[in-house]
Amino acid sequence: MKHWLQAFRLRTLPLAVSSIIVGSALALIIEGHVEGADARGIVVVLALLTAIFLQVLSNLANDLGDHQHGTDNADRVGPQRAVQSGAISAAQMKRAMIICGLLAFVSGCTLITVALGFTTKTLLFLTIGLLAIGAAVKYTFGKNPYGYAGLGDISVFLFFGIVGVCGTFYLHVCGMALPVLLPAIGLGLLSAGVLNVNNMRDIANDAASGKRTLVVRMGSTNARIYHTVLVIGGLLGLVGFTLMADLGWTMWLFLLVLPGFFIHLRRVWTTAEPRDLDPQLKVLAMGTFVTALLFSLGIILAV
Repeated sequence: MKHWLQAFRLRTLPLAVSSIIVGSALALIIEGHVEGADARGIVVVLALLTAIFLQVLSNLANDLGDHQHGTDNADRVGPQRAVQSGAISAAQMKRAMIICGLLAFVSGCTLITVALGFTTKTLLFLTIGLLAIGAAVKYTFGKNPYGYAGLGDISVFLFFGIVGVCGTFYLHVCGMALPVLLPAIGLGLLSAGVLNVNNMRDIANDAASGKRTLVVRMGSTNARIYHTVLVIGGLLGLVGFTLMADLGWTMWLFLLVLPGFFIHLRRVWTTAEPRDLDPQLKVLAMGTFVTALLFSLGIILAV
C-alpha cells in the first residue's frame, strides 16, 4: 500500500482541487443563499472527487510514461517513481490507470447529470470530461505524449484554470459570467507555474531524455522570466476580479500569501543549481492552494 500511496502522489491533490474550490465560491456571488443548497453541496463533492481521480490518473500515467520513455533514470531529481524502482510493475500500473480512469468517468458523469440533468449541455460537458481524461493520460504516456513536445503548460493552464474554475461555476449556476475568467486565468497561470518549477528542476535530465519541455526549449534564464510572468500574472488575475467585484475587504484576504510568492520568486532567481529548486515546487503548489482557500473564504464572508 505504501508504494501505491507514493504513486498516487497525494501532495499534488491540493493544487488539483483548487479550481473546484474557487469555482464553487464564485458561484455563491450569483446564487447567494438560495434554495437548492443541498444539491449544490453534492455538486461540490462530486466535482472534488472527479478532480482527485483525474489527478491520480495523471500521476499514475506520468509514472509509467516517464519510465517507458527513459526519463525516469538514475539522474532524475525528486522522489523515486514506483515503476522505475520496481515496486509496482508496468502491468499493475496499467490496470490501476484503467480503474482510476473508470472512476473518473463515473464520477464525472454523475456530476454532470446531477448538475445539468439530461440536456444538450450534458453532452458538451461529457465531451470536456473525456478530453480531461485523455489529457491526464497522454501527458507523458503512450506514443507522442504532448508533455514531451512542450505542451504541458497549455494543458495545465486550461484544465487547472479555465476548465476547472469556469466549468465548476457553470455546473453550479447553469450559466457563465465573463468576470469569472479573471480568477480562472489567475489560477491557471499559477498552476502552470508549478509545472514550470518542476521542469526547471528537471531541465538537464529532460533534455538528455528527449523531453522538450518549454524550459528545455527556452533555456534556464528565459524560463525564470517566464516563471515570473506566470506568478505575477496569476496574482493580477485575482486582483483584477477583486477590484471588479468590489464586495468588501474580505475579498482581499488572499493577499496575506503575497510575501510568500515574492520570496519564492527570489529563490527561483537566486538558485543556481536546478536540482536545488525542488523545495520550491511544494512552496508554489501549497502557496497556490492557500491562495485559492483564502480567495474563496473572502467570497464566502462577503456574500
